[in-house]
Amino acid sequence: MKNKPILPLHWQTEIENVKVESIGEEIILLDRPIITSALQYPFRVDVTVAIICTKGKMEGSINMKPYTTDESCLITVIAGQIMEYKYISKDFTGLFIIMSNNFTNSLMRDAHERLPLLHSVLENPVTPLKKESLDGMITYFQMLKRMAQEKEHPYRLEVARHLTLAFFYGASVDLHKFTDNRKKSHSEVLTEKFLNLVQIFYKRERELEFYAEKLSLTSKHLSKVIKNTTNRQANNLINDYVILEAKALLKSTNMTIQQISDELNFPSQSFFGKYFKRITGMSPKEYKSMSFTMEQ
Repeated sequence: MKNKPILPLHWQTEIENVKVESIGEEIILLDRPIITSALQYPFRVDVTVAIICTKGKMEGSINMKPYTTDESCLITVIAGQIMEYKYISKDFTGLFIIMSNNFTNSLMRDAHERLPLLHSVLENPVTPLKKESLDGMITYFQMLKRMAQEKEHPYRLEVARHLTLAFFYGASVDLHKFTDNRKKSHSEVLTEKFLNLVQIFYKRERELEFYAEKLSLTSKHLSKVIKNTTNRQANNLINDYVILEAKALLKSTNMTIQQISDELNFPSQSFFGKYFKRITGMSPKEYKSMSFTMEQ
């Protein structure tokens, strides 16, 4: 069975006062929407989304990394990441820029040279902004919107590419400052390496010994470092990634429970069901059918 696409465009059914401008299917702009409930469960995005937060607060996680926005910040969600909202203030507004994979790939043909901040974006998806940076990003959004409105412009997509590159280069100043101010200890670096490995292998490797071997450490030492750094058990962090993926697949695709079990490399649907219930307290079927109410 073909998976149901998971698109942030579905937010249009969950927001009010939304004005949409677009350049084909490559880039879509949402002008200061007011989010009333949004997606209330983990979901994987298959496009890249930049949110220029202008008012209010939001809490959630991107690929298991918790974040809390301030009124002035940039949130960047890369295609393939799992996003989860936990709290959105009633007065939250922002400018949403949704980019297709074709569009972002055209920006990143020479990613290591042209967008060296990509790794920093992945590590720090939420970047605080000073007023002058926020004003600059709002100006970029307005320029992009004007270009989207010029339907007969023969080069509007190419202009949009250059504007977007300028946008990310401008954002890199705040991003690098934010990253530089957060010097990491050896334990934090090791924990980051562990979590990066989990993101790569969690679908087929759920034993701590595998990750310890990858890091040339004993399981005992790795477990101690993770516990001291995150106040969480390493095994629980691995389980969190598996469960987050399972929840996203259960809620935002039309995959069957058997297909999800296979996708996550469980030996059987029954084994997957017991694993899911042991951690969440409910069966996959119960989770799939339940409704959510997000705090505001």
